[in-house]
Amino acid sequence: MDFVYRMSSLIRSILPIGFWDVIDIAVLSVLIYKGFTFVKETRAGGLIRGIILIFIAYFIMDAVGMKAMAYLINRVFDIGMLAIVVLFQPELRRSLEKMGHSRVSKLPVFSSLTAETSDALTQKWSIAIDAICEACEDLSATTTGALIVIERESKLGEQIDTGTVLNAAPSKEIFGNIFYPKTPLHDGAVIMRDGMILAAACFLPKPQKEETINKALGSRHRAAIGMSENSDALVIVVSEETGTISIAENGNLERPLTRDSLKKILRTKLLPEKPQRNSKPPKNNSDISDKKERNGLFKKKKYTDKI
Repeated sequence: MDFVYRMSSLIRSILPIGFWDVIDIAVLSVLIYKGFTFVKETRAGGLIRGIILIFIAYFIMDAVGMKAMAYLINRVFDIGMLAIVVLFQPELRRSLEKMGHSRVSKLPVFSSLTAETSDALTQKWSIAIDAICEACEDLSATTTGALIVIERESKLGEQIDTGTVLNAAPSKEIFGNIFYPKTPLHDGAVIMRDGMILAAACFLPKPQKEETINKALGSRHRAAIGMSENSDALVIVVSEETGTISIAENGNLERPLTRDSLKKILRTKLLPEKPQRNSKPPKNNSDISDKKERNGLFKKKKYTDKI
């Protein structure tokens, strides 16, 4: 009965419902829905279901008067937030990173003062994309394994520290030399930043859902999926066994790709679209002649009116 009285008092405390109450409930509902959508495909999904079961058990025990069990579960809830932070650390980190990549974070106040202009970066990436596609085509033809990570908003300093810093302009010859099997830098990934080859022979994190990945995929593909899960980077893979070109983004692997399809994806993802100005379409000759004719009739009529 105590539970019923508390629920009725809670309902009376929130009535009547005003405009901002409706907004509050709507925002909370969206956040809960997004939260469940985010964790349902991760390892956190099972943990969420376990927490929900504990909540249900607590309310049932409290309602029927099982005070000892309700007390123990209540003490568990006291440290629940800390436990959630510890258990969901990878998921919370990815959520905060995605929040940092939102449109609000791209306002000038959050931008780096030393960042290059958009036109300069676009020019660099245009050259880099051509070099990447040419190199991948050559590496695919010779079945030479390759792993190229293109950094975007998430900085990859941890992975760069595991490799060798080059800071070189990209070209198909440089990619060919790096990934040639008998060179010291071939084992690992190339990381690109701002249209430049920043480092080579870098090690990438393992995928979080490795057991769900196709067994036919090798270590390069798994590393590409893992890197794309932990950041917003684009990861290009050339298979050493088949020469197949693939690209990973947000934990998803798209394959097989050709030089043209790879180039299209990279240009769409890396080159910003310039806004088109609203300009009036050029007038054709018929419109101009019609306007002249109408002006002539108007002038003629005006002249006769004066007479």
